[in-house]
Amino acid sequence: MIFDTHAHYDDEAFDADREALFASFREAGIAAIANIGYKKSSIEATHKLADAQDFIYEVLGFHPDETFEMEAEKDTILEWLFGELQREKVIGLGEIGLDYYWDKTEREIQKKWFMAQLDLAKELQLPVVIHSREAAQDTFDIIRNAGIPEGMLVMHCYSYSPEMAREYLKMGYYLGVGGVVTFKNAKKLKETVALAPLAQLLTETDCPYLTPVPFRGKRNDSGKIPLVLDEIARIKGTDRMETETVCYENALRFYRLQEHYGMSS
Repeated sequence: MIFDTHAHYDDEAFDADREALFASFREAGIAAIANIGYKKSSIEATHKLADAQDFIYEVLGFHPDETFEMEAEKDTILEWLFGELQREKVIGLGEIGLDYYWDKTEREIQKKWFMAQLDLAKELQLPVVIHSREAAQDTFDIIRNAGIPEGMLVMHCYSYSPEMAREYLKMGYYLGVGGVVTFKNAKKLKETVALAPLAQLLTETDCPYLTPVPFRGKRNDSGKIPLVLDEIARIKGTDRMETETVCYENALRFYRLQEHYGMSS
């Protein structure tokens, strides 16, 4: 079974065939999907997806590029987000963090709301999904000081050095691995997967983006995660089915869904 721990099915790339795609997932072994609501409109769209599909869950927060929305409503936005996070199918807070590649929002504003959302996650005891792009040290420093418990944080689409990965792994956090691991030029990520315990890896798509080889450049979807699992198993020299089972159980553990899916611990 497969758990896509990070997807964006509210994206317009799926407007033409979203329902047909969802119908195909059962046969493909896709047991659960975490859809990321990353700004107000996306959060509202994620609610609708989760209400309509029993296997879709909600992870809600403000992407660093969208934290200007939080700043514009700074007196009320955390109270609003707190309310949204009370929904029954909400299983995490994210994706939050820092993005210095696009610099769509001022860096100090990104940091302010990153820390505020980490505090909210701790208050609600929700696992946290982290986005970080070209902001390695600032992200690490904020996370190190935040006091997020072991097993309650994933570095989504991990893209930094194997050395920094070791530090996150020492803190008991997960690394999110998606289609990039299949790219020939993804040397650092392949090295990271090789050193990381399988028990600390989560599989994801970030769909419709980051499609694995041989479909790179086309729209991604959860049905392509087996290609990611194949590559993880190859890199680590592990049994392919064991790799799938462990990554699935990791996701259930991270999102606190063990009991719902019949996992004992």
